[in-house]
Amino acid sequence: MSLFPDFSAATLPNLPSLNWLKTFVIVAQTQNLTRAAELLHITQGAVSRQIAGLEARLGYPLFVRQARGLSLTPRGAQLLPPIQQALLQMGEALQRVVSHPDTLRIKCPTCSMRWLLPRVIQLQNDRPDMQIELTASVSHGVDFRSEHFDAAVVFGRPVEHGLTASHLFDEVLTPVCAPNLLTGQGREVKLADLQQQTLLHPTRDRRDWLLWLKTAGVPGLPSSKSQHFDTLDLAINSALQGYGVAIGDLTLIEDDLLARRVIAPFSLCVASGASYQLLYPDNPSPALRVAIDFLNQQAQQSRERLAALLSASRQLVYA
Repeated sequence: MSLFPDFSAATLPNLPSLNWLKTFVIVAQTQNLTRAAELLHITQGAVSRQIAGLEARLGYPLFVRQARGLSLTPRGAQLLPPIQQALLQMGEALQRVVSHPDTLRIKCPTCSMRWLLPRVIQLQNDRPDMQIELTASVSHGVDFRSEHFDAAVVFGRPVEHGLTASHLFDEVLTPVCAPNLLTGQGREVKLADLQQQTLLHPTRDRRDWLLWLKTAGVPGLPSSKSQHFDTLDLAINSALQGYGVAIGDLTLIEDDLLARRVIAPFSLCVASGASYQLLYPDNPSPALRVAIDFLNQQAQQSRERLAALLSASRQLVYA
């Protein structure tokens, strides 16, 4: 099933003339036929005929004719905002294609940028002919019918059957902190050590920390000190600077772990049941196909590294 509406001759909306709609917006804004004609570079008579044609097509009046100009009828006032928005979106879409005809636009949740951005930059370095524009969002979904993206990374539960999606990796949670925050005394880190630390929460509802602690046998938060962030990235950055212990996804922070910018001091890792997936249309363009194959390959490598880490020194529990 395509992520885009399936328009055909039978289902395509029977819309009025685009010129009529454009003229309607200009007349509504100026409330003057003469001024509208000047802006549209047509005669006043042509403006009047287009408005009359649109009103006849719709079956109701859009303007009230007055001595000193025009005013919108209630139906005209109701119609104006969505028509303005639709014309603006069409203009922006056409301009984007003209200015950057080969740019791929990918939407992603902010939390995935730690994994996605370095790989997109690597792909662009390998393929200078490709232009990829990432748009980070705090939302975890996409609507291809109203959002102008070629693909999207989404986070959450597996998508509904029938959508074109590639599974990237599962979320596996464990606490992370700066290397010397919990290990300065040269002994094994214990859960009791968290009592003196500031817990850094990547969500306002604290669900990630609470899930990991529940799996570890701790019924609530062990510390009264906490800070809340709107994104995982902000929480991890605070952990990097030694401000506390964050709860993080092992795949998203694998580069930080490899570089020893942070450590994962506890062996317990919890698979939350959520995952990151790449969504795209059924028939991707050649450039998008290259990006899809590259990201799938990178995700496979990340999954293999995660599996090796878990089998070597970690205890994985499925929540």
